Amino acid sequence: MQATTFPDGFLWGGALAANQAEGGWREGGKGLTTVDMIPHGPHRQAVKTGQEKRFTLREDEFYPSHQAIDFYHRYKEDIALMAEMGFTVFRTSIAWSRLYPNGDELTPNAEGIAFYRDLFAECKKHNIEPLVTLCHFDVPMHLVREYGSWRNRKMVEFFSRYARTCFEAFDGLVKYWLTFNEINILLHSPFSGAGLVFEEGEDQEQVKYQAAHHELVASALATKIAHEVNPDNQVGCMLAGGNFYPRTCKPEDVWAALEKDRENLFFIDVQARGAYPSYTRRLFKHKGISIATEAGDDELLKHTVDFVSFSYYASRCASADMNDNNSSAANIVKSLKNPHIQASEWGWGIDPLGLRITMNMMYDRYQKPLFLVENGLGAKDEINAQGDIEDDYRISYLRDHILAMREAIEDGIPVIGYTSWGCIDLVSASTGEMSKRYGFVYVDRDDAGNGTLERKRKKSFYWYQNVIASNGRDLG
Repeated sequence: MQATTFPDGFLWGGALAANQAEGGWREGGKGLTTVDMIPHGPHRQAVKTGQEKRFTLREDEFYPSHQAIDFYHRYKEDIALMAEMGFTVFRTSIAWSRLYPNGDELTPNAEGIAFYRDLFAECKKHNIEPLVTLCHFDVPMHLVREYGSWRNRKMVEFFSRYARTCFEAFDGLVKYWLTFNEINILLHSPFSGAGLVFEEGEDQEQVKYQAAHHELVASALATKIAHEVNPDNQVGCMLAGGNFYPRTCKPEDVWAALEKDRENLFFIDVQARGAYPSYTRRLFKHKGISIATEAGDDELLKHTVDFVSFSYYASRCASADMNDNNSSAANIVKSLKNPHIQASEWGWGIDPLGLRITMNMMYDRYQKPLFLVENGLGAKDEINAQGDIEDDYRISYLRDHILAMREAIEDGIPVIGYTSWGCIDLVSASTGEMSKRYGFVYVDRDDAGNGTLERKRKKSFYWYQNVIASNGRDLG
């Protein structure tokens, strides 16, 4: 299949997150983080959503983040594989607790800084541009225990100190930054998204939106600091993307879909436009929410991002009569099943045209360059008798979405680049599984933590190598 090339300088690569790949959970002075407390198994969902308080580890549970895929020790090998594919960009994150083990220290951990300097220097050695997320679903546990995490205004100070440390320590190595990964997931998975744990009888909506305000102020302050440290720094926000379709053309369904979209886009409306959108007045009144602010917050929020980044795996579907019994539990963002599209093994709708729709909506709304920083297919991969992994299903998924992205560019949308999710197999954020694989590179590890961690190239590795070499002209 042939396609016209992408723009000159378009960044091609892949994405990982520290909490799903690094491991080394107590090495190099690293402190405990929220993801270290999230087990694999039946309690995972309750812990992720903040309904079950988990401040101590249990001996009868397995915590996949503790070793993950051992990127902490194997990053040079893994970056060499990325370079072999031809990556020009690699998205990863910094584990906040590697730099500030408790999160509220005044000075950073030198060993943590040295690790990330070496990691980013290794990228540059291979002419790969790092794209770095400051907070990707991990908050130091000390900040959760002592301050209640993002419900507490003090988090703005702690995060801005951490952000400044990153901008200064890695200046010259990193110019593309993201503040919070999938910031809207705070509403759907409060503990994994923002370190929030709820007490019995507490107004959870009030807590979540107050925490959201603190994150939005912190993001704006980090953006301001990044531009002060180096005017060439490019800072983006990050949305768990995917439009909601109305289940029918019934006006009530159309309105329900619009409200669901606003629920997720609220964060980016603030980060990209610099103020709370008008619809939040009625939303907060309806929910009985009163946001505590400080003098100067409105001015801070005007420090908007340079670009809008997002993940896209699936579109979503909503109706006026949506409830817990009829919406899918396949994804943390609830959705009705769409009968017009196929679904992955985990029930995620496969909808390439939905990507084009989402990109057009976001550019119409924000008028800022877009960066697709997560897109991929979670699937079970099998090694055949010849020792190969023929993941044609992944190639098909990625090809169709890259074509949809190309169509969005033809629609007139400026797009900086594309980083497919889980370029190397890693721990699934949603389920904690290794068997839900996304990568071009297979990692020998199972859901219970067994395996050699050996890396193995899949068929998709060579396919993507060709896509990058042809700047998207040859999609196989």
